[in-house]
Amino acid sequence: MSTRPGSATALVVVDVQTGVVAQAWQRDVVVKNIAAAVERARAQGVPVLWVQHQDDELQAGTPAWQWVPELQPREGEALIHKGFNSSFESTPLLAELDRLGVSHLVLAGAASNWCIRATAYGALERGFDLTLIADGHTTMDLDLGPGRCVQAASIVEDLNAAIQWLSYPGRRNTVVAAADLDFGVPPAR
Repeated sequence: MSTRPGSATALVVVDVQTGVVAQAWQRDVVVKNIAAAVERARAQGVPVLWVQHQDDELQAGTPAWQWVPELQPREGEALIHKGFNSSFESTPLLAELDRLGVSHLVLAGAASNWCIRATAYGALERGFDLTLIADGHTTMDLDLGPGRCVQAASIVEDLNAAIQWLSYPGRRNTVVAAADLDFGVPPAR
């Protein structure tokens, strides 16, 4: 039901890089869930697009910039390099999705409160249907100063709730556990 042309689904994996997730909440569980989603997408012929962040703190080619060992793009899978939170800003992601005829994104990666949130909203604002993998994104605790900290688990829960209940005209969005992910089923909302 998206407002985009096309009817294909794609899995977009964002910033699951060594330096990004090294200290992330439930890192091993989340990476395992993303790896399972990648394998399921590949088995079903669903394109997997890999978005990789780089900036002054996360420089291209450094060990911290590399994909985690458990997740490696295959030859022929799209690699998108970005320098902003949203995977759509100043990247070829939208053009690649249009080339593939994608109207439904399945989203996973890091960090929940920055790049996953910005990419999710960016997808919805551009007319895509969206499925966020509930246990396929993570972040670290957010230290707001003396005595003030937002726990990573709360950040993940907040984004899951937001994506579940947001409403955009002509678009469907939902949140699903990795074990329940079915690339052939569009979002219910």
